[in-house]
Amino acid sequence: MDAFKNIMVAVDFNDSIGELMVYADSLAAKYDSKVWIVHVADPEPDFVGYQPGPQYIRDLKAEEYREEHHNLQEVCKNFLSEGIDSEALLIQGSTVETVMQEAKKLQVNLLIVGTHKHSFLHNLLQENVSMELLKKSEIPMLTIPIEEI
Repeated sequence: MDAFKNIMVAVDFNDSIGELMVYADSLAAKYDSKVWIVHVADPEPDFVGYQPGPQYIRDLKAEEYREEHHNLQEVCKNFLSEGIDSEALLIQGSTVETVMQEAKKLQVNLLIVGTHKHSFLHNLLQENVSMELLKKSEIPMLTIPIEEI
């Protein structure tokens, strides 16, 4: 079955990564899939007239991105079984659009995301990335409910 040859797990750096990876590991082992772990970092400001700023600011931001990418690689190593093909990607951009673009580019067959349980009012006032992905996705999604701590 070629249904799940490419699985993408969209993560932010919180305690739910382990929960998401359990599902990714199980499905990847069953279907001999490649797992893509993707984290979308905040985009650079692109205001008209924006200047890049002092070098030390750019250096700090570059170091932050290196550390986040290293953390993603550790997630692959620590949460996926040996023998599962995996790759960690850190990409800058708008979260929903960037995840959708990468999923298309990588020919992803299943997108795994975590979702938090919030009140109607909270969902009305706050952007809910999981819900936006669900609305825009043209590929199957597995949403994992994340317990609030």
